[in-house]
Amino acid sequence: MAERLETESRKLLGRLRDAMAGDVEGQARLNRITHLIADSMGCEVCSIYLFRDEDTLELCATEGLNPDAVHMTRMKLGEGLVGMVARNRRVVNTPDAPQARGFRYMPETGEEIFSSFLGVPVQRLGEALGVLVVQSKIARKFSADEVYALEVVAMVLAEMTELGAFVGDNAAMSARHSQPAMFRGTVAQEGAAEGHVWLHEPRVVVTNPIADDPARELERLQDAVEQLRVGVDKMLEIAGSHDKDQRQVLEAYRMFANSKGWMRRMEEDIANGLSAEAAVEKEQSVARARMGQVTDNYLRERLSDLDDLSNRLLRILTGQGADTGAEMPADPILIARNIGPAELLEYGRGLRGIVLEEGSVGSHAAIVARALAIPLVIHAQRVTTEALNGDHIMVDGEQGIVHLRPDDTVVTAFRDKIAMLAAAQERYASIRDLPAETVDGAVLSLQMNAGLMADLPSLPSSGAEGVGLFRTELQFLVRNQMPRRSELVALYARVLDAAGGKPVIFRTLDIGSDKVLPYMKPNDEPNPALGWRAIRVGLDKPGIMRMQLQALIRAANGRPLTVMFPFVAQLEEYRAARKLMDKTLAAEARLGHALPEHIEVGAMLETPSLAFAPHKFFEEVDFLSIGGNDLKQFFFAADRENERVRRRYDTLNVSFLSFIERIVERCAETDTPVSFCGEDAGRPVEAMCFAAIGLRRLSMRPASIGPVKSLLRRTDLQEVRKVIADARHRGEMSVRPAVMDWLRTRRG
Repeated sequence: MAERLETESRKLLGRLRDAMAGDVEGQARLNRITHLIADSMGCEVCSIYLFRDEDTLELCATEGLNPDAVHMTRMKLGEGLVGMVARNRRVVNTPDAPQARGFRYMPETGEEIFSSFLGVPVQRLGEALGVLVVQSKIARKFSADEVYALEVVAMVLAEMTELGAFVGDNAAMSARHSQPAMFRGTVAQEGAAEGHVWLHEPRVVVTNPIADDPARELERLQDAVEQLRVGVDKMLEIAGSHDKDQRQVLEAYRMFANSKGWMRRMEEDIANGLSAEAAVEKEQSVARARMGQVTDNYLRERLSDLDDLSNRLLRILTGQGADTGAEMPADPILIARNIGPAELLEYGRGLRGIVLEEGSVGSHAAIVARALAIPLVIHAQRVTTEALNGDHIMVDGEQGIVHLRPDDTVVTAFRDKIAMLAAAQERYASIRDLPAETVDGAVLSLQMNAGLMADLPSLPSSGAEGVGLFRTELQFLVRNQMPRRSELVALYARVLDAAGGKPVIFRTLDIGSDKVLPYMKPNDEPNPALGWRAIRVGLDKPGIMRMQLQALIRAANGRPLTVMFPFVAQLEEYRAARKLMDKTLAAEARLGHALPEHIEVGAMLETPSLAFAPHKFFEEVDFLSIGGNDLKQFFFAADRENERVRRRYDTLNVSFLSFIERIVERCAETDTPVSFCGEDAGRPVEAMCFAAIGLRRLSMRPASIGPVKSLLRRTDLQEVRKVIADARHRGEMSVRPAVMDWLRTRRG
């Protein structure tokens, strides 16, 4: 390689490095670079367009176009050939630009006399930063070597932009990672938090994109790849033969780590002038760009594997990463693309907040965040590429807004909001031990949802009368193999001990849909939410359900026990599950284990079909819990993970409220206790309306009990019932406007 003749790309990069090494900064440096590229490629024009915001490109430097157009010419994403390159992140190479599809004439630039056009995206790890363009008067298509050379230069420009090499007085070229930024996401766990960024996967910054010695860079790459391969082999050894699924993932890792094509492309990048780190990152950017265009899940997973391997390789080459000894701030807010429940539990309650680029409101991470009462915002796009460890950050889990490096105005307003929330919590603490009794004498039982031992300390401090839902699946989700029965017995016993005699309703294993056990082979279902999940899994695999029921009975050790089965859709499913419970009780008695002094077995009503079950079902079931989250999505046929549709449907819609009321009436006919469990139970206005239609038990997250109780204690349910009835009579779609007007009138 050392004897290989210098390529045009390497020559250009060498000149570019010299240009970057000078004392000039900002605009002067950009101007010098455009002149250098145009001269090296024998073109009359070279222009650099950078994003001013996520939808607008701005001409920031040019050689050959009208200099007065700099910082004046702007275009939207997808507008003109430049906008097409930015939107599609693909090269546009045409000998006749004015006749090319999508061309837009920009009269202020004077570009009409230039026929040939070559534009390449300036991007870093899938994040679009701008577009690099060369043009010439002669009508010709640029060669593959010229295209490659310009792509390599664009990659270096991306790294230089990342490092703030073009910082100047103009706002379009302000230093990255230094300006305030705001991200709008989706609320997955409410609350507000202020702190400093802690990146789950620290960002690797390439500081030396251009190589001085290609032979040395090739040697560094080969050494790092060998180290990577050894690491993957060691992981395979540890996985052994018992964990088949994990081994399959690692085999795919090893396949990529030994890929000759991947290695060859990186070697070519080094030969053309890039450093080992820059070569890895260039191929990683290509993989991420492809990932965004691929719809096939298998291919996306494989590209994701390559992305992860690239990150590992970059950390080996740069020495950057989680193992560098960086110290987590005292007030960490975790930033990640996504995170699993086990990893999140390792961080524990020390986190102030969590912000994810991906995730879902029903994901494992969201469940753990709720259990730990940590504000969580998901779908905050681009936050991992913008945030750096130690950045000041504020998370508004009420609105789904994240403020990164906020200015003083935002800081003041946000801290005022936190102070107001704290003051409200103090008010709620003052009524903690008082009953949730309304003005007209109705008394409600407010209970809390839980899923971890970490939840139980909240039981006395929240004012909850018990645990209305203990999710047992979290202990199955956070491990790589099925928990042993003895482990479950010990856990459930500790839960009952911590409850201090207050009732605990254990929901049996609710897996499937978005909750897939890492050690259970996933089913390729077109719609998992309507597929093999919850009680369906338990009845098809009775050994798992029997083991869990045995653990619950033994944990009770003679104490009262309350169990409910999830996602029951018809009477036969409940009867089959109840029969399994009776058989398990009989078997435990034969083995000499103490049986519960009293046992109640209920069901979660999460499917509309169960609301229309035979009268016999309501007589046989000991109690019902309305699972509002699932029931609402099935009632409206609106996936609660789909932001485009889930917000269109209101819990206080007259149809849905009437449906809930009919369930309450059917339960009243048979004296069957019924509760409402879900996010809506913890929203004060919704809780008030549920109480008005007859519900007397609500189960919610611990932090919601105070606000709900506060409103209920100031409410006359007779008046609310009349407001709801009048809204129905007027034919209104939702009772919310009428209820909110009534509340405002009372406050006024």
